[in-house]
Amino acid sequence: MNRFDYVVVGGGIVGAATARALTERFPGRSVLLLDKEDGFGRHQTGHNSGVIHSGIYYAPGSLKAELCRAGAAATERFAEEHGVPWDRIGKLLVATTPAELAGMQALAERAEVNQISAAVLSAAELREREPHIVGLGALHLTTTGITDYRQINTALAGLVEKAGGTLMTRTALTGVRETGREVVLSTTAGEVVADYVVYCAGIQADRVAAMAGIDVDFAMIPFRGEYYDVRPERADLARTLIYPIPDPDLPFLGVHLTPTVDGGLNVGPNAVLGLAREGYPKFSFDRRDAADIVRFPGIWHVARNNVRTGAREMWNSVSKRGYLKLCQKYCPDLRLEDLTPREAGIRAQAVMRDGSFVHDFLLRQTARGLHVVNAPSPAATSALPIADEIVQRVAQAQGA
Repeated sequence: MNRFDYVVVGGGIVGAATARALTERFPGRSVLLLDKEDGFGRHQTGHNSGVIHSGIYYAPGSLKAELCRAGAAATERFAEEHGVPWDRIGKLLVATTPAELAGMQALAERAEVNQISAAVLSAAELREREPHIVGLGALHLTTTGITDYRQINTALAGLVEKAGGTLMTRTALTGVRETGREVVLSTTAGEVVADYVVYCAGIQADRVAAMAGIDVDFAMIPFRGEYYDVRPERADLARTLIYPIPDPDLPFLGVHLTPTVDGGLNVGPNAVLGLAREGYPKFSFDRRDAADIVRFPGIWHVARNNVRTGAREMWNSVSKRGYLKLCQKYCPDLRLEDLTPREAGIRAQAVMRDGSFVHDFLLRQTARGLHVVNAPSPAATSALPIADEIVQRVAQAQGA
């Protein structure tokens, strides 16, 4: 039987950052980073657009806003120190309708409150900066960047091992038994005993929380984010991140153009209800996952409140032309033949029983465990300060 002072379940970027922060906060203590896949960062971390977010979208004073600002700076420093490619290329939030202009102005005001450098551009100034992009105006954010989060994830896991921690892959969690003295984790590789466990289970967070005896009043709902790559010879369509003005009632940012650190350009993601938590090919289906969605009352509230949005997203998922039209609102030069398929991502979104989306980070604690339930975008950007916050709570729980 393996025994550790601390175990982190889930080796995505938040889990890896947490394990590394534990080795720094508690030198000499034994730390295990455990993941069921054959490597780290195989799910959300390895399937995102690589954006280092500025934090403009988030309510002033929210944990999301504070951690995102701190995370952007920390991510850039970490990437620079560990040889991970990154670039601060900036972002343009493009308004294409009068209603979006009003939304853009609201975001400009939020940027000021959140202390984010932003400038409002006219339609002519937008076209001068990005010749292939059109709109009634745009909000220019200079601090937004891009990186490769899977490389950052790998580097973090390497630091855990370098500090004396243990890395364990291909090991799935099958049960949790918590007592007053310890936590016994049943896994496919045998039992692991820990003094304290941090669970960073992503899309499986509700099932893992239920294993630990928590009264689960939420469900992790998979939303597929489908991407396309733009043909290499057309990668000059945008030099800056190009985003639409988001719907403030939804936790998704809309289909955007994203230059990548390797010189490419991709488009996406949309947001389509998925029927498989870890099924990345189009039309993936898992019987258990689909059954859990159907049985969860919150999803029916979501469906009733978002009928038109859901139908539109489904149509754009099956229709490449429909997807293209989303982009041509602000990039009319983009053509159907420019889009080539790219592997989708799956966003783990916590939804409460009343159908409300959890927009901020959601943590649940037991006497000897902390569950990171909802770590939505910008979790990758914010991973380093999120880890510090988690470890601070661990220390408080243990009176350390």
